[in-house]
Amino acid sequence: MPQTDLFGPALPDGMRYELEFLTREEEQALVAHIAALPLDNMRYKGYTARRRVVSYGGKYDYENNVLDDAQAVPEWLYPLREKVAGWAGIDVQQFQHALVAEYRPGTPLGWHRDVLDFEDVVGVSLADVAVMKFRPYPPEGTTRADVIKLDLQPRSVYLLRGPARWAWQHAIAPTQSLRYSITFRTRRARAAGR
Repeated sequence: MPQTDLFGPALPDGMRYELEFLTREEEQALVAHIAALPLDNMRYKGYTARRRVVSYGGKYDYENNVLDDAQAVPEWLYPLREKVAGWAGIDVQQFQHALVAEYRPGTPLGWHRDVLDFEDVVGVSLADVAVMKFRPYPPEGTTRADVIKLDLQPRSVYLLRGPARWAWQHAIAPTQSLRYSITFRTRRARAAGR
């Protein structure tokens, strides 16, 4: 059941969202770093997506459904990771995974829940707005009236925890202009022991 906010849209239970989490200067510095990254198109079971990404601390292999090793979270992301951890009330060392994503104009992200290896998900939006949509999971019987839409503003942050993480799917509508996101995830207890 969504929680009602007098100052914004209803959000799924367990979701937290905040505007102006970053300053414009912080955003510009992050975008400059991202521009130099070796971004590559995301691949899902033989499908090449338009979203370009780089993963740190683990790269999910969708062909074999396993989280493989990847380069550790780089130092340039440490200040953002610390700020995100403080905001979310999570020990910074729990955020050993980061995904940097580029959405060129017209790039969508289909309905999904993040892979089961991860627990809490924190996303930071950069450069332009994106429409994030939520629908109950499993989606059978879901109608348009059940879908929640949230405009993720540049420099904003969100947290998916508990019901927002497990009882809802999310998607990103095709973007209108160039946008980036940086997502930090904690390992799920069962997955951390693998």
